Amino acid sequence: MTAAPAGAGAADPFALRPSLVDAAVEVVSVERSGEGDSALTAVTTIGVEKTEQLFDGHYADFPIFPGVCVMECVQRSVIAVAERSGMAEPELLAVESTRFLGAVYPGDLLTVHLDVRNDEGTLRCRAKAFTERGDAASVRLRMTGEVAA
Repeated sequence: MTAAPAGAGAADPFALRPSLVDAAVEVVSVERSGEGDSALTAVTTIGVEKTEQLFDGHYADFPIFPGVCVMECVQRSVIAVAERSGMAEPELLAVESTRFLGAVYPGDLLTVHLDVRNDEGTLRCRAKAFTERGDAASVRLRMTGEVAA
């Protein structure tokens, strides 16, 4: 489990929070879209390392990246894109929908395609997560914040 570095927190609103996943989110691209630039489309990647501690207890003989961790990677992707875009850090309000479509294994590169839009004072986030083998999950989140024009 990853924890915030010593001294992090109040001074850095995007400091690492406790997490099930040790892997870092890399923001590959961010583009503004929508009327008045009120939406973002983005791509992130997360390397699912074979050394992730969570694999020790999640099917030791046949390790699979847990679905809740895929959802966490989507949430962390939205936060990373917000930081890159100069937005306030969004917080999770609701998981509106999640469908797990394929397994994610140790050593996979998880790619997340995001669509983040303003919706009634919150952010509506739609994501498709996939590996080199195909679709892994479809996730819809509602988060605090707004896409600033």
